[in-house]
Amino acid sequence: MGWCRKPATAFPQRKESIMSTPRRALVLVDVQQQYFRGPLEIQFPPHQESIGMIGKAIDAATAAGIPVAAIQHSAGEGAPVFAPGTVEYNLHPEVEARRKDSWKDVVKEYGSVYAGTNLTEWLREHDVDTVTLVGYMTNNCILASAVEAEFIGFSTEVLSDATGAINLANDAGFADAQTVHTTLMALLNSNWAAVSSTDAWVDALNAGNALERSDLGSSAVAGASR
Repeated sequence: MGWCRKPATAFPQRKESIMSTPRRALVLVDVQQQYFRGPLEIQFPPHQESIGMIGKAIDAATAAGIPVAAIQHSAGEGAPVFAPGTVEYNLHPEVEARRKDSWKDVVKEYGSVYAGTNLTEWLREHDVDTVTLVGYMTNNCILASAVEAEFIGFSTEVLSDATGAINLANDAGFADAQTVHTTLMALLNSNWAAVSSTDAWVDALNAGNALERSDLGSSAVAGASR
């Protein structure tokens, strides 16, 4: 983790912009029908709300002329979920209705959008240095993609109201979707991503500005004071 390589006394007390003129791409992570019904149905923010924010982000990206990539997760033919050829595998109609020929289509089999795909090469061909993530799930593919981007060298933005999480329960415990989502937004903003609302991102996109983000030191100091 990059912050851990800094001296122990490095506890910056201010939010920082990553750069003044980010070269963005919008990456639509698994906005597939699988997440709109059944046990994987997105619970928080409600998908009825987040899908509208995803549409708003796509519209803003199209108007600004920035690259867009649409990712679909595949678990293989005949799999119980994310099986190609099923309705659940398809992208949500709000995405399909906005599709452009210029979009990059990617099929992945791991959590991260970069693992085992050629997305990194495509982004570099388009001179992208900042990847904006929207889609599902916060607790899986959004998290994995933001973390891997640190090693690859991309700055990451995550739109909190255009992503979403599910309730989780296993032998380690239970966490409701709101707790999962809000906790991971704070975690990501502390180190791996600049987190904002879709409206704030659209304003930054139109102004050519970077989003403000926090850092691990500032987040730790603020957390200790709570």
